[in-house]
Amino acid sequence: MLAKAVSAIPLPDSVEGGLLYEPKWDGFRGIVTFDGETVEIGSRGAKPLTRYFPELVAEFSRQLKKPCVLDGEIILPVAGRLDWEALSQRIHPAQSRIDKLSVETPASFVAFDLLDDPTLPFSERRAALEKLSLTAPLHRSQVTTDVELAQHWLEEFEGAGLDGVVAKPLAAAYAPGKRVMLKIKHHRTADVVALGYRIHKSRAGVGSLLVGLYDEGELKNVGGVSAFSNARRLELIDELEPLVTRGDDGAAETGERERNRFSGAKDQSFVTLRPERVLEVRYDQMEGERFRHTAQFERWRDDRDPRSCTYDQLEVPAKYDLAKVLA
Repeated sequence: MLAKAVSAIPLPDSVEGGLLYEPKWDGFRGIVTFDGETVEIGSRGAKPLTRYFPELVAEFSRQLKKPCVLDGEIILPVAGRLDWEALSQRIHPAQSRIDKLSVETPASFVAFDLLDDPTLPFSERRAALEKLSLTAPLHRSQVTTDVELAQHWLEEFEGAGLDGVVAKPLAAAYAPGKRVMLKIKHHRTADVVALGYRIHKSRAGVGSLLVGLYDEGELKNVGGVSAFSNARRLELIDELEPLVTRGDDGAAETGERERNRFSGAKDQSFVTLRPERVLEVRYDQMEGERFRHTAQFERWRDDRDPRSCTYDQLEVPAKYDLAKVLA
């Protein structure tokens, strides 16, 4: 079951039967199936994750006393906050590497639904989940019906690496593939420098802009901006043409984005641009020096000097101890 993005935390009476609020975890969504002997972990897209988290498989086998199906999030706590980069390192083809990291950076699991009977309303599924005896590194996500407390979570839990709040209809059955839940994430803006673009997969127009920020005089790639309409993709080709860097032969110069285990064989090349144009983007949070997710275009900022676009403008959440969220 998926979630639809909304701009603010909805009131409990905005949905028939009311809402239950819980923190929005930043990890790998996982469906855990235990048949009494064997544990299987599947991703949101039904890809097998079992082999990557042997430490969790051992815990599920030890703690679960009867067959069940859990919906939740695989997370990786590091130094009192969630660490997405460390978690992404766990998806590795070498078993020796997986075994090593399962000891050095063990994962945790936060359960937020019990799917033994998905036709039951969420209020009853959650009540059944409460009856399971789980101990760290297996956890139950805390919940509340208090919208003011949910707002407090939205503001403070980001400091522990979480990325918002989810509101779930108490009367709803589990609906796979449907956006029945509501998610509220952080929305911020930043002025960034256009440093390149990738051609759309259709080969027509700009698929995504690469953008950067200055750090002590060095322009660093902080992520991409996408979700342009078909017409806008074509317009951007013409708008950005004067900025395209070209070699002595007149051909557009290209670069290569850093590849990772998630990019696979996907073309990572991009057309380079002179760093002369600034745009304002919307983003939710940072992961290290980069946007955690793809940013959204707001407007061009031709009134801004590119070198004024530095990391100093970014809002830094106050630190919050992840242990308090998991307690």
